[in-house]
Amino acid sequence: MAAIEFNNLTKRYDSGIHGIHRLNLKVGDGELMVLVGPSGCGKSTLLRMTAGLEEVSSGEIRIDDRVVNHIPPQQRNVAMVFQNYALYPHMTVRGNLAFPLRMQKQPAMLIEERVRRIAEILDLTPLLDRRPKALSGGQRQRVAMGRAIIRKADIFLMDEPLSNLDARLRVEIRGEIARLQRQLAITTLYVTHDQAEAMTLGQRVAVIDRGLLQQVGSPQEIYERPANAFVARFIGSPGMNLIQSSLYRENGGIQLQLGPRRLPIPQRVLTDFPGLATHSEESVLVGIRPHAIHLSDTDSNETLPARVCTTEAMGHETIVHLDTALAIDNSHQARGDQTHLLVQLTGHHNFSAGEQLAIRIGIDDLCFFDSDGEAIR
Repeated sequence: MAAIEFNNLTKRYDSGIHGIHRLNLKVGDGELMVLVGPSGCGKSTLLRMTAGLEEVSSGEIRIDDRVVNHIPPQQRNVAMVFQNYALYPHMTVRGNLAFPLRMQKQPAMLIEERVRRIAEILDLTPLLDRRPKALSGGQRQRVAMGRAIIRKADIFLMDEPLSNLDARLRVEIRGEIARLQRQLAITTLYVTHDQAEAMTLGQRVAVIDRGLLQQVGSPQEIYERPANAFVARFIGSPGMNLIQSSLYRENGGIQLQLGPRRLPIPQRVLTDFPGLATHSEESVLVGIRPHAIHLSDTDSNETLPARVCTTEAMGHETIVHLDTALAIDNSHQARGDQTHLLVQLTGHHNFSAGEQLAIRIGIDDLCFFDSDGEAIR
């Protein structure tokens, strides 16, 4: 087993563009760390540098406290699982599983025993004599995983391994990966652009954007306390609503301007976000999770009028697209034009386009960001 440490790691291309810029990150021995971010953010570049397939421009990669920047890939004892499976089409499942051990010139009896064991773990025993073209996408991915596992590598590197599978298979194989990783306790770096996959799979999640590490933490921590506006938008399905607003000191407390309404911020919220006290009379971004917006049967000083644009019925929940007057101008006054909100409601709801609703926003569930998009703590 091995821990991974990236110290001021940078990948700079000849064009001057940074694939990764001064990244610092530690992955614990036996940990499953998910790297998540939009396409082109640098997460696969980081994986390839760890494997030795990309050169490092500056900084260090340490595996088990050994600097590996200039160590060839074959000497790093890492195993990769790719998006496209990379199976040998002319070999059977047995042959694909055995190939890494044959390359190491392992004894035939050991190879046969290891193939049998891996096939049992991954439920591949009935498929050992089939070739890849006779397998489903999920079966091929299990073979690719088995070929990585059989080597007894120190580190698993998984580059979007589920993106070619349908939704049902993604859930099934995702559970398989989590079970295997716990069973084998192998340090794993898992790359995905799917934030739902990151949240359900990772022991910790590292969010990357444009080559910069944005936040590292448990899935729940990143969801509840995003470090900046990018993380707030990217993590969560649907993502967080972000609204331009203002804070005011009034009657010994702090109030939040949301469109035509001023809502007092309770002391419990001010205790959780002491930095709000230093941002009064300033513009801020308010983050509202779609589930923190509630429908109200009555119109009051705590509710806002909203108009239904469209709905998305998901069976167990309904996503409602609303327009409401929340915009604030430079003088901190309500502008009157419309702000688009996503609302997440449990169960099935029938709304017509143009229907008027009253909504209430849960103050305790808000996040706050300064004018640069950094979280106010």
